[in-house]
Amino acid sequence: MATTTPRLRPPPPASDAGLLRAATRHSAARCTALVLCAAGGAGGSLLLPLAIGRALDAVLTGHTTGQGGGGATRWILACAGLIGAMALLDALDGVLTGTTNARTTAWLRGRVVRHVLAVGPRTTARFAHGDLVARLIDNAAHAGIAPATFAALLSALAVPVGAVVALALINGWLAVAFIAGVPVLVLLLWAFTRATSDCVASYQRVQGDIAGRLSEAIGGVRTIAAAHTEDKEAARVLAQLPELSGHGHRMWRVQGRSQAQAVTVAPLLQLAVVAVAGHQLLQHHITVGDLLAASRYAVLATGIGMLVGQLGGIARARTAAHRLGEILAEPATSYGTHELPAGDGLLELRGIKVTRGGRTVLDGVDLTVPAGGTLAVVGRSGAGKSLLASVAGRLADPDEGDVRLDGVPLRSLSREELRREVGYAFERPALLGTTLEDTIGFGAPRPAPPRIREAARAAHADPFITRLPDGYATPCGQAPLSGGEAQRLGLARAFARGGRILILDDAMSSLDTVTEHHIAEAVLHHTPHRSRLIIAHRAATAARADVVAWLHDGRIRAVGRHAELWERPEYREVFGA
Repeated sequence: MATTTPRLRPPPPASDAGLLRAATRHSAARCTALVLCAAGGAGGSLLLPLAIGRALDAVLTGHTTGQGGGGATRWILACAGLIGAMALLDALDGVLTGTTNARTTAWLRGRVVRHVLAVGPRTTARFAHGDLVARLIDNAAHAGIAPATFAALLSALAVPVGAVVALALINGWLAVAFIAGVPVLVLLLWAFTRATSDCVASYQRVQGDIAGRLSEAIGGVRTIAAAHTEDKEAARVLAQLPELSGHGHRMWRVQGRSQAQAVTVAPLLQLAVVAVAGHQLLQHHITVGDLLAASRYAVLATGIGMLVGQLGGIARARTAAHRLGEILAEPATSYGTHELPAGDGLLELRGIKVTRGGRTVLDGVDLTVPAGGTLAVVGRSGAGKSLLASVAGRLADPDEGDVRLDGVPLRSLSREELRREVGYAFERPALLGTTLEDTIGFGAPRPAPPRIREAARAAHADPFITRLPDGYATPCGQAPLSGGEAQRLGLARAFARGGRILILDDAMSSLDTVTEHHIAEAVLHHTPHRSRLIIAHRAATAARADVVAWLHDGRIRAVGRHAELWERPEYREVFGA
């Protein structure tokens, strides 16, 4: 009886704050150094007005009493020292900020890429290729600035708070005059943060959509050129540019409005502090130096411009981290720990049901690939053949049902055991690796060089490889390959792998009839794989199989020998005969 496996539901998106905390922990040492630099810079900014005020008082006192200027000199030297230290800290902060941003961005990209590869084809089923690239490149860069921005925000907060405390130490009424206007500043910051988050989220969403459309257009560039629809496709790809522009202008308006409001409010607070300080000076409660220091502290206390910039960066980082978290929320494929017993490659699919986009693509499929035999799966386009091939080797998991190899469920096998025993060849193989030899031996463990060349000969790839100037050492990007030659490299890669079963997903569709015949003979009689499941589009390929499964609208319509099924007109129509 077929077993039913509950469908995995993706968990909610990973917390953007949690992802940013993890990124900050990754760069903890640099973040600590940044915080120390920020603290040192904030301390220098707060001490400098005091030193300038004391220097002024010492100069004025010296002139009044006729005494020497030794005290003034010491305070002037203190001011020079503070300015020099702040310049040094600022330079160090710039270097640390740049390296921390780069390090954190690289870590985020690495984590997301590893997760995408661990999830496998299911990721690209949910996210368009261009959108994935946009998230990995642009969003990771925005999220990567978070640790350094948090450190800068501490300084941006410490300076205004410290300035208010300094005002209180000079004279309590100065702090009261400033604090009376603080609620207005807080309201401005809250409104800016909320509006910026909405703008950035919309902007990044549209940016990802445009990247997805661009990726589709690049993938179909030959079709577009042949159909002479360049202008139409360009218009389709760029159709959302006005919306992107609107969100971008809205972000600038929000930031500009916040800056304008700050420019309006901040001078009023500064004037209020200076007015109170002038009154206290007339009452002889503070000195002239205190008045100068208070005017500077009032400027530091109203430093909302720095806060606006840092809060805007954090808003962009949180939105970008949320988009990365949506990728990380896709559950990675889980594997077991079992190994296969001795066997000849008996593959059983029982009660397989798979739903995609609300449509049932495979419904109650029961199939057996005989040990040491060949099963060809045929059917019209859209019948679900490629999905069946993916399920058979666990590149995809069924929503219901079970797949067993020599009696062991594929879900319970370790990843190493599964990939060692199942070989794949695809219609459009990805030529990964540096050279042609690398792309044939791609995988872990890597086959030995003699095995690679033997596989290339079996796939009839050796003749065109050896004709190249560098032979097997030819870089993949420099090899002029036709579609059929690329397929032969993919077949050679599958032949080079050991294992119990070989799955060919329409892997000979671009071959000429003679080459297809020779490779089919190699597949059926000279491969080290014990069993074979072939997705076939040609009658000649189906005729060589031990048994044929006729797939129609996601269900098995008939199973039998090709010659027997050929007697049925509907079966012949599958091949256009």
